[in-house]
Amino acid sequence: MSESAVPPSGPAPSPRPAPFPASPAFPAPPPSGDNTPAAGANPDLRRPDGSPVRVLVVDDEPALADLLAMALRYEGWEVRTAGDGAGAVRCAGRWRPDAVVLDVMLPDVDGLGVLARLRRESPGLPVLFLTARDAVEDRVAGLTAGGDDYVTKPFSLEEVVARLRGLLRRAGAAAVRDASLLVVGDLVLDEDSHEVRRGDEEIRLTATEFELLRFLMRNPRRVLSKAQILDRVWSYDFGGQANIVELYISYLRRKIDAGRTPMIHTRRGAGYLLKPA
Repeated sequence: MSESAVPPSGPAPSPRPAPFPASPAFPAPPPSGDNTPAAGANPDLRRPDGSPVRVLVVDDEPALADLLAMALRYEGWEVRTAGDGAGAVRCAGRWRPDAVVLDVMLPDVDGLGVLARLRRESPGLPVLFLTARDAVEDRVAGLTAGGDDYVTKPFSLEEVVARLRGLLRRAGAAAVRDASLLVVGDLVLDEDSHEVRRGDEEIRLTATEFELLRFLMRNPRRVLSKAQILDRVWSYDFGGQANIVELYISYLRRKIDAGRTPMIHTRRGAGYLLKPA
């Protein structure tokens, strides 16, 4: 069993406190298994294609892994967890995380062994070691093995988040977004100047086309129904004239996708979505 992130305490008061102290910076976590970024988060750190940063948390203590996952989801990031080294390697191979929070003490393979396997597949993957060990030689061993940073238990959630932010920026795995920019793949929309570019080419849109594209870009990879689009872009129900959505989608396709790999896709009977080419 790995070392606990919670320091030993004296006689327990009544009522018994929670195993982890509450942090006002983070609200209650989403339901277990939910990888959706928390509502109200400020996801200013994104992947190059505009999608949320992916972080894999590896720890054999479920309560600790869930606590870390909650804090990272509140940043607007996608999070998956693994309870052992083998599970971590499998998940990383399928999911391709942008960073890993890795406990040194695991029940099957230790963190150094897991790191070696991860680095064979992704040499530049940022890894933050997490352990109760605080001896200098242990830190040196982790960093020498290729770890990028080292946090000892007990720790604050804010420190883990801050260190991950630094690792992601230094590794170039994510970039800070301008608050006025929406970015999906090579498509960039500036909400302040109303300028749109795909790659190096500027794209001129009408006011309605711009609003439609903005709605699609604010919901990348999400299927949006005609009713949702009508409500958001036109602000009222067209009734039998829902084909207006099809018409404006065709206008956008001519300007956004013409001569390029398509980004706007139709899901028959469901709606439309925009995703990186």
